[in-house]
Amino acid sequence: MQSVKIEAIASVKSMLAEYTDFIFVDYRGLTVAQITELRKKLSGKNCVFKVIKNNFARIAFQELNISAVSDFLRGPTAVALPKEETNETAKILYDFAKEAPTLGIKGGYVANEVYDSIKLDTFSKLPSKKQLVTMIMSTISAPIQKIAAILQLYVDKKTTEGGSATVV
Repeated sequence: MQSVKIEAIASVKSMLAEYTDFIFVDYRGLTVAQITELRKKLSGKNCVFKVIKNNFARIAFQELNISAVSDFLRGPTAVALPKEETNETAKILYDFAKEAPTLGIKGGYVANEVYDSIKLDTFSKLPSKKQLVTMIMSTISAPIQKIAAILQLYVDKKTTEGGSATVV
């Protein structure tokens, strides 16, 4: 029996080692259909949703030097394991909790920092990395587009006046 537990802990540790961020939820009261729906929504954002025995998870996290999450491993606990865009995973969980109020978000471990549920909720409202890159790129390209438009107006004006449209 002891070897089975050791193997189970090793399996959990191996799985958790593939991720850097973790969001812990209390799934008590959710139906199988709701859990299935939540898993489907999360998988669309490259996130896995796992129910892990608390004792196995606690030992695995300790072995991974992430013991700060042990407070989240009380009662029925599932772990959302995002590969990227952790804030989008948190947003999905908080949005789902509005539909299924029995889902309780305990907190998370994001970028080597423990987040309580309030901080995680705030984090979920931030734009994703992709959205930030898009915002930065549009900010950078806006002045260039204005210059190009002004130059085009100059060329169009010179062309209609019958003159040469050379820009020095």
